Amino acid sequence: MKKTAFIFHPAFLDHDTGPSHPESPERLRAIQNELVESGLLDRMDQPPPPEHPREGILDWIGKVHRPSHIQRIQSLQKLKGLNYLDGDTPVSPRSYDAAMLAVDGVLTAADAVVSGRVSNAFCAVRPPGHHAESNRSMGFCLFNNIAITARYIQQAHRLERILIIDWDVHHGNGTQEIFYDDPTVFYFSVHQWPLYPGTGLSDERGEGKGEGFTLNCPLPPGKGDLEYISVFEKILKPAVDAFQPSFILISAGFDAHRDDPLAGMRVTEAGFREMTRWAMQWAEQYSRGRIVSTLEGGYDLDALARSVAAHMDQLSLDGGGA
Repeated sequence: MKKTAFIFHPAFLDHDTGPSHPESPERLRAIQNELVESGLLDRMDQPPPPEHPREGILDWIGKVHRPSHIQRIQSLQKLKGLNYLDGDTPVSPRSYDAAMLAVDGVLTAADAVVSGRVSNAFCAVRPPGHHAESNRSMGFCLFNNIAITARYIQQAHRLERILIIDWDVHHGNGTQEIFYDDPTVFYFSVHQWPLYPGTGLSDERGEGKGEGFTLNCPLPPGKGDLEYISVFEKILKPAVDAFQPSFILISAGFDAHRDDPLAGMRVTEAGFREMTRWAMQWAEQYSRGRIVSTLEGGYDLDALARSVAAHMDQLSLDGGGA
């Protein structure tokens, strides 16, 4: 039976954010330790990490980011020590390589899922991506991994209707900005409000031909599993049924967890598992089971590791893992 792919590259650990930054390499180490100790990693397909990003990777990044933005990130290679793109986003000389390989990892996952070699995939990548706009890095993010992959699936694999489900506790302003006028990519976000980055109100619905293809569900602090699942069942489900996606991407942030230090939501591992189950149900109905999920936020190491394990366990059960 086909397995769930687990995408990881040692270069993701080389993105140095400094000794006290919440988006640290320890996040990936915690996830790996949990997957090994639980036995989940043995159930996953683990593609060998490439030595270099694929040929043409900059062309795919250029599908959503402007040349000036790409050049700005490329220039990081010439820097020394720790630098900041904004007050929240530290970078180091090896951050560019990590960001390139993060994009490549999610594209690799999409290839594996479309080909049928695996049922679905989770990408443990960093730096994360959903705050990166077409010409701006912010919120710990350099390149918008999920947005680049959406364009890649459309143009390399000829699958037109892409649904992006974003359950990170922070609104994915970058993903919204990139697809705001695009009716072929449906962007959904459930997030805490008010909170960084200050976008994601319910009246932000897209513009032009893309009007109605952005769906934001801001929730006040203190909401947990019941409220999140109610949003999936009562608000997102009718939209998915109307859109009928040919591929589902998940911006899987786990910072809505009740133990996370950067927000005030009350979601548990069981809640992330249930949201995954809903996404899998829609994928089976409309997308031939095709899902790629990629890591965004999540900053309590234990909560992050347990939540990713619950998410991946559900993916592997529904996806036909061993």
